[in-house]
Amino acid sequence: MTANLTSPDSSPSLISPSISLQKSVDSLPTTSPLKLGVMASGSGSNFEAIASAIANGQLNAQISVLIYNNPGIKALARAEKYGIPAVLHNHRIKKREDFDQQIVKTLQEYEVEWVVMAGWMRVVTQVLLDAFPNRILNIHPSLLPSFKGVRAVEQALEAGVKITGCTVHVVSLDVDSGPILFQAAVPVLPDDTPETLHARIQVQEHRILVEAIALINF
Repeated sequence: MTANLTSPDSSPSLISPSISLQKSVDSLPTTSPLKLGVMASGSGSNFEAIASAIANGQLNAQISVLIYNNPGIKALARAEKYGIPAVLHNHRIKKREDFDQQIVKTLQEYEVEWVVMAGWMRVVTQVLLDAFPNRILNIHPSLLPSFKGVRAVEQALEAGVKITGCTVHVVSLDVDSGPILFQAAVPVLPDDTPETLHARIQVQEHRILVEAIALINF
Protein backbone atom coordinates (compact mmCIF):
# COMPACT_ATOMS: atom_id res chain seq x y z
CA MET A 1 0.00 0.00 0.00
CA THR A 2 1.06 3.55 -0.60
CA ALA A 3 0.19 6.62 1.46
CA ASN A 4 1.77 9.28 -0.75
CA LEU A 5 -1.36 10.04 -2.74
CA THR A 6 -3.60 12.94 -1.79
CA SER A 7 -6.98 13.70 -3.30
CA PRO A 8 -7.80 17.18 -4.66
CA ASP A 9 -9.74 17.96 -1.50
CA SER A 10 -6.56 17.34 0.53
CA SER A 11 -7.90 14.24 2.30
CA PRO A 12 -5.32 11.44 2.45
CA SER A 13 -5.91 8.09 0.80
CA LEU A 14 -4.33 4.66 0.71
CA ILE A 15 -4.33 2.78 -2.58
CA SER A 16 -3.50 -0.88 -3.02
CA PRO A 17 -1.79 -2.21 -5.06
CA SER A 18 0.61 0.62 -5.78
CA ILE A 19 1.52 0.79 -9.47
CA SER A 20 2.93 3.51 -11.65
CA LEU A 21 0.46 4.68 -14.26
CA GLN A 22 3.48 6.10 -16.09
CA LYS A 23 4.63 2.55 -16.79
CA SER A 24 1.39 1.90 -18.60
CA VAL A 25 1.81 5.14 -20.54
CA ASP A 26 5.34 4.15 -21.53
CA SER A 27 4.01 0.84 -22.87
CA LEU A 28 1.40 2.43 -25.15
CA PRO A 29 3.28 1.93 -28.45
CA THR A 30 3.66 -1.83 -27.87
CA THR A 31 0.04 -2.79 -27.26
CA SER A 32 -3.26 -2.32 -29.05
CA PRO A 33 -5.90 -0.10 -27.44
CA LEU A 34 -8.27 -2.07 -25.25
CA LYS A 35 -11.84 -1.88 -26.59
CA LEU A 36 -14.15 -1.06 -23.70
CA GLY A 37 -17.89 -1.11 -23.27
CA VAL A 38 -18.95 1.08 -20.35
CA MET A 39 -22.30 0.64 -18.58
CA ALA A 40 -23.74 3.50 -16.52
CA SER A 41 -27.01 4.34 -14.79
CA GLY A 42 -26.36 7.83 -13.44
CA SER A 43 -24.09 10.85 -13.67
CA GLY A 44 -21.30 9.06 -15.50
CA SER A 45 -18.42 10.64 -13.57
CA ASN A 46 -16.46 7.39 -13.68
CA PHE A 47 -17.23 7.10 -17.39
CA GLU A 48 -15.76 10.57 -17.90
CA ALA A 49 -12.71 9.70 -15.82
CA ILE A 50 -11.97 6.86 -18.23
CA ALA A 51 -12.70 8.95 -21.34
CA SER A 52 -10.54 11.81 -20.05
CA ALA A 53 -7.62 9.48 -19.28
CA ILE A 54 -7.84 8.10 -22.81
CA ALA A 55 -8.01 11.58 -24.34
CA ASN A 56 -5.00 12.70 -22.27
CA GLY A 57 -2.91 9.72 -23.38
CA GLN A 58 -2.83 8.19 -19.91
CA LEU A 59 -4.77 5.08 -20.84
CA ASN A 60 -4.23 2.81 -23.82
CA ALA A 61 -7.89 2.08 -24.51
CA GLN A 62 -10.94 3.24 -26.39
CA ILE A 63 -14.55 3.35 -25.27
CA SER A 64 -16.43 1.68 -28.11
CA VAL A 65 -19.88 2.25 -26.64
CA LEU A 66 -21.71 3.54 -23.57
CA ILE A 67 -24.73 1.49 -22.53
CA TYR A 68 -27.23 3.22 -20.27
CA ASN A 69 -30.63 2.26 -18.86
CA ASN A 70 -32.14 5.56 -17.72
CA PRO A 71 -33.16 8.13 -20.36
CA GLY A 72 -31.76 11.61 -19.88
CA ILE A 73 -28.97 10.73 -17.45
CA LYS A 74 -25.88 12.93 -17.27
CA ALA A 75 -23.71 10.11 -18.60
CA LEU A 76 -25.34 10.57 -21.99
CA ALA A 77 -24.17 14.19 -22.24
CA ARG A 78 -20.67 13.10 -21.26
CA ALA A 79 -20.66 10.51 -24.06
CA GLU A 80 -21.76 13.16 -26.56
CA LYS A 81 -18.93 15.41 -25.35
CA TYR A 82 -16.36 12.77 -26.29
CA GLY A 83 -18.13 11.60 -29.45
CA ILE A 84 -18.76 8.13 -28.02
CA PRO A 85 -21.77 6.13 -29.25
CA ALA A 86 -24.44 5.58 -26.58
CA VAL A 87 -27.16 2.94 -26.62
CA LEU A 88 -30.22 2.93 -24.35
CA HIS A 89 -31.56 -0.40 -23.10
CA ASN A 90 -34.80 -0.53 -21.15
CA HIS A 91 -34.35 -2.66 -18.03
CA ARG A 92 -38.10 -2.72 -17.40
CA ILE A 93 -38.64 -6.02 -19.18
CA LYS A 94 -39.89 -9.22 -17.62
CA LYS A 95 -36.69 -11.25 -17.51
CA ARG A 96 -33.25 -10.06 -16.45
CA GLU A 97 -31.74 -12.62 -18.79
CA ASP A 98 -33.51 -11.04 -21.78
CA PHE A 99 -32.23 -7.62 -20.74
CA ASP A 100 -28.66 -8.90 -20.49
CA GLN A 101 -28.99 -10.64 -23.85
CA GLN A 102 -29.81 -7.30 -25.45
CA ILE A 103 -26.75 -5.79 -23.78
CA VAL A 104 -24.52 -8.64 -24.97
CA LYS A 105 -25.73 -8.14 -28.53
CA THR A 106 -24.82 -4.45 -28.42
CA LEU A 107 -21.42 -5.09 -26.86
CA GLN A 108 -20.62 -7.68 -29.51
CA GLU A 109 -21.76 -5.35 -32.29
CA TYR A 110 -19.23 -2.79 -31.07
CA GLU A 111 -16.52 -5.47 -30.76
CA VAL A 112 -16.02 -4.83 -27.05
CA GLU A 113 -13.25 -6.79 -25.33
CA TRP A 114 -13.78 -5.71 -21.70
CA VAL A 115 -16.86 -4.37 -19.93
CA VAL A 116 -16.73 -1.72 -17.22
CA MET A 117 -19.71 -1.21 -14.93
CA ALA A 118 -19.26 2.42 -13.91
CA GLY A 119 -22.22 3.18 -11.68
CA TRP A 120 -24.38 0.45 -13.24
CA MET A 121 -27.29 -0.11 -10.86
CA ARG A 122 -28.50 -3.46 -12.13
CA VAL A 123 -27.69 -7.01 -11.00
CA VAL A 124 -26.18 -9.00 -13.85
CA THR A 125 -27.10 -12.53 -14.86
CA GLN A 126 -25.10 -15.47 -16.12
CA VAL A 127 -25.95 -14.41 -19.67
CA LEU A 128 -23.64 -11.41 -19.47
CA LEU A 129 -21.01 -13.25 -17.43
CA ASP A 130 -20.82 -16.09 -19.95
CA ALA A 131 -20.40 -13.66 -22.84
CA PHE A 132 -17.46 -11.90 -21.14
CA PRO A 133 -15.96 -14.42 -18.70
CA ASN A 134 -13.72 -12.69 -16.15
CA ARG A 135 -13.76 -9.59 -18.36
CA ILE A 136 -16.27 -7.40 -16.52
CA LEU A 137 -15.11 -4.83 -13.96
CA ASN A 138 -17.18 -2.98 -11.38
CA ILE A 139 -16.42 0.00 -9.14
CA HIS A 140 -18.08 -0.11 -5.72
CA PRO A 141 -18.02 2.64 -3.03
CA SER A 142 -16.77 0.58 -0.10
CA LEU A 143 -13.81 -1.51 0.95
CA LEU A 144 -15.22 -4.88 -0.02
CA PRO A 145 -16.13 -7.32 1.40
CA SER A 146 -17.66 -4.72 3.76
CA PHE A 147 -20.89 -2.95 2.82
CA LYS A 148 -21.97 -4.78 -0.30
CA GLY A 149 -24.96 -3.79 -2.36
CA VAL A 150 -26.84 -0.50 -2.43
CA ARG A 151 -26.35 2.45 -0.05
CA ALA A 152 -22.77 1.42 0.71
CA VAL A 153 -21.79 4.90 1.87
CA GLU A 154 -24.81 5.12 4.16
CA GLN A 155 -24.02 1.64 5.48
CA ALA A 156 -20.50 2.77 6.41
CA LEU A 157 -21.77 5.83 8.26
CA GLU A 158 -24.43 3.84 10.08
CA ALA A 159 -21.80 1.28 11.16
CA GLY A 160 -19.61 4.03 12.59
CA VAL A 161 -16.43 2.93 10.81
CA LYS A 162 -13.47 5.31 10.71
CA ILE A 163 -12.22 4.20 7.29
CA THR A 164 -14.13 3.24 4.16
CA GLY A 165 -13.26 3.63 0.49
CA CYS A 166 -13.83 2.01 -2.88
CA THR A 167 -13.03 -1.19 -4.72
CA VAL A 168 -12.53 -2.28 -8.32
CA HIS A 169 -13.37 -5.95 -8.68
CA VAL A 170 -14.15 -8.56 -11.30
CA VAL A 171 -17.89 -9.13 -11.52
CA SER A 172 -19.34 -12.45 -10.41
CA LEU A 173 -22.88 -13.76 -10.03
CA ASP A 174 -22.88 -12.95 -6.30
CA VAL A 175 -23.22 -9.19 -5.89
CA ASP A 176 -19.95 -7.38 -5.09
CA SER A 177 -18.15 -10.65 -4.41
CA GLY A 178 -15.73 -11.10 -7.32
CA PRO A 179 -11.91 -10.99 -7.12
CA ILE A 180 -10.58 -7.63 -5.95
CA LEU A 181 -8.12 -5.77 -8.21
CA PHE A 182 -7.73 -2.35 -6.57
CA GLN A 183 -8.84 -0.62 -3.40
CA ALA A 184 -8.52 2.90 -2.05
CA ALA A 185 -9.14 3.71 1.60
CA VAL A 186 -10.77 7.02 2.56
CA PRO A 187 -11.09 8.27 6.17
CA VAL A 188 -14.53 8.99 7.55
CA LEU A 189 -14.55 12.46 9.10
CA PRO A 190 -16.58 13.29 12.23
CA ASP A 191 -18.93 15.65 10.40
CA ASP A 192 -19.34 13.57 7.25
CA THR A 193 -22.71 13.22 5.57
CA PRO A 194 -23.47 10.66 2.85
CA GLU A 195 -22.94 13.43 0.30
CA THR A 196 -19.58 14.69 1.58
CA LEU A 197 -18.18 11.20 2.12
CA HIS A 198 -19.36 9.97 -1.26
CA ALA A 199 -17.77 12.98 -2.97
CA ARG A 200 -14.36 12.13 -1.46
CA ILE A 201 -14.77 8.46 -2.31
CA GLN A 202 -15.56 9.35 -5.90
CA VAL A 203 -12.22 11.14 -6.24
CA GLN A 204 -10.53 7.83 -5.51
CA GLU A 205 -12.96 5.85 -7.66
CA HIS A 206 -11.87 7.85 -10.69
CA ARG A 207 -8.23 7.12 -9.92
CA ILE A 208 -8.33 3.39 -9.22
CA LEU A 209 -10.77 2.56 -12.01
CA VAL A 210 -8.38 4.06 -14.57
CA GLU A 211 -5.43 2.29 -12.97
CA ALA A 212 -7.25 -1.05 -12.98
CA ILE A 213 -7.99 -0.72 -16.70
CA ALA A 214 -4.37 0.25 -17.33
CA LEU A 215 -3.24 -2.85 -15.45
CA ILE A 216 -5.36 -5.08 -17.71
CA ASN A 217 -3.55 -3.90 -20.83
CA PHE A 218 -0.08 -3.59 -19.28
